[in-house]
Amino acid sequence: MIDFGYSLTPSSTIEIDDADMSLFDELCAAEPDAIKCMSCGSCAASCSAGVFTDLNLRKVLLGLQRGCEEDVLPQLKSCMLCGKCQIVCPRGINTRHLILSICKIYNI
Repeated sequence: MIDFGYSLTPSSTIEIDDADMSLFDELCAAEPDAIKCMSCGSCAASCSAGVFTDLNLRKVLLGLQRGCEEDVLPQLKSCMLCGKCQIVCPRGINTRHLILSICKIYNI
């Protein structure tokens, strides 16, 4: 095999039809704010823990919507529940309650 200095990476496509969305549907029923998020990134920009960790609530919600729970749920363990993200959210999402609901439904 000839080394050309690069390698092919596996596909990163997400098969949404194959994902089990029952837990996300349960989350949306319990916490309608999960659907209200418009992924603006204000929460991530104001996050105190996000400076030192990979915590990003916007990415967590997008990952849950796409069925990639195992990739994004570990991020929530570094949340300090300080509430800064709730203050800056343009949609007025109660992010603390949303994070606690995610932890409860996904058994974190």
